[in-house]
Amino acid sequence: MTRKPAKLRLGNGRVLEGWSFGYDGPATGEVVFSTSMVGYPESLTDPSFQGQILCVSYPLVGNYGTPDMSAGPDGLSLRAESERIHVRGLVIADYSENYSHWDAVESLGDWLKRERVPGISGIDTRALTRMIREEGVMPGEIEVEGDSFASLGMTTEASLGMTGPCHSEDGEAGRRNLVSQVSCREVLHYGQGPKRVVLVDCGVKHNILRCLIGRGIEVVRVPWDYDFTGMDYDGLFLSNGPGDPAVCTETIAHLRKALQGDRPVFGVCLGSQLMALAAGAKTFKLPYGHRSHNQPVRRVGTDRCYITSQNHGYAVDPATLPAGWEPFFVNLNDGTNEGIRHTEKPFFATQFHPEASGGPVDTEFLFDDFLSLL
Repeated sequence: MTRKPAKLRLGNGRVLEGWSFGYDGPATGEVVFSTSMVGYPESLTDPSFQGQILCVSYPLVGNYGTPDMSAGPDGLSLRAESERIHVRGLVIADYSENYSHWDAVESLGDWLKRERVPGISGIDTRALTRMIREEGVMPGEIEVEGDSFASLGMTTEASLGMTGPCHSEDGEAGRRNLVSQVSCREVLHYGQGPKRVVLVDCGVKHNILRCLIGRGIEVVRVPWDYDFTGMDYDGLFLSNGPGDPAVCTETIAHLRKALQGDRPVFGVCLGSQLMALAAGAKTFKLPYGHRSHNQPVRRVGTDRCYITSQNHGYAVDPATLPAGWEPFFVNLNDGTNEGIRHTEKPFFATQFHPEASGGPVDTEFLFDDFLSLL
């Protein structure tokens, strides 16, 4: 296998050299890292990574190939979190060209090529991860020899997004509505059952839908800006998604009306931030975010700790929660908020992913808690 030289250019001026193993083309995005040791098919298809170049800190990637990404009878991908890859590029240390797994149908490199997503290997991902931890997430670009941004007539500043649409989330990308790029375009129906849940799709992971459908309820999936306030439903679910929650003004306005009632509401990840904003609280950008399968959280008011899967760059400021709201979970690594709940009404949300696939399933019971409220 002949592989072309490639470079990862970072917004701080550093240039890391490696080898292309995916699509031989350029890409720009916000460079983030994940410490998850398994689950790259799930990570790559997670809509919350929209617009980002993902650095996987685990040293060996590709050894189990990629599974069949076809959809099941319900239209949901059987072994992925959406219908396509959402990362702009993939950065790894070592790429395993020879893969072996019982359900693998192709290599990771072939999958990336088919979806036109560049990958670069041979990078010291430990050093890159430490750099991002110390300096924060930053814009970056992947260049492949013979097909770089320079060959396309783009300046370094423009290609890194410093003057264009690919700023880091603190800049232009933070103001862009990434949710509108990953949400469904029409109302979709799943499952049958005695209870109906409206799911606001801000970039929903398919395993959230599987967890709800598998519990015997009807799910109505609506676009992120859909006015669901006049719909007939027993409960409302706010999904995960990418970017700054503050740009989802339509969703926040609709949710603010829903919180005036008393039908149960459950939010996950971006959904937690949207619930907080609708309640009157504030959110802020984390220096490098939480993206891993090993984040410990404690349920407030107890000594119970859970290991969780997370992927987010923003968090709720618990000090700004209005009367009637309180923290639900707290992160034991950095003390940031991991969920909120109303003190009287059936509203709660978590910053982590209780559906976690792949990842720990310590908190999947929260789906049962939600359904018990319907």
